[in-house]
Amino acid sequence: MGALPVYRWRLAPDGYATRRQLRARGLRPGGQPVAAELQRPRRQRGPLVAYLYRVDLAKPVRPMTPARRAALAKANAARRTCPACHRDAGYVIPAALGTCVPCAYPEGTCDGVAA
Repeated sequence: MGALPVYRWRLAPDGYATRRQLRARGLRPGGQPVAAELQRPRRQRGPLVAYLYRVDLAKPVRPMTPARRAALAKANAARRTCPACHRDAGYVIPAALGTCVPCAYPEGTCDGVAA
């Protein structure tokens, strides 16, 4: 297997795109291998690398089915539910806290009302 072509940042030829660029066009890599690399030089660490895929081999994004939409809603609700008080915090609970802010800082009650 040969080495991948390497292009400098912003100098990739037409016909190649990153995953994010493919998604913006409504496409996905579709199982194709990485076709090339983009490298952006950095001073202190190694180069920043982005992988490129061929646009002509990309496939359309799969549509969101009702079951996938329900699973995504359930997963997002779990990320917002406080494990201590079992309430919807209204935001994604930070992993550093592990609980909603009122439970993490119990000056008041978990309802957010001072005791």
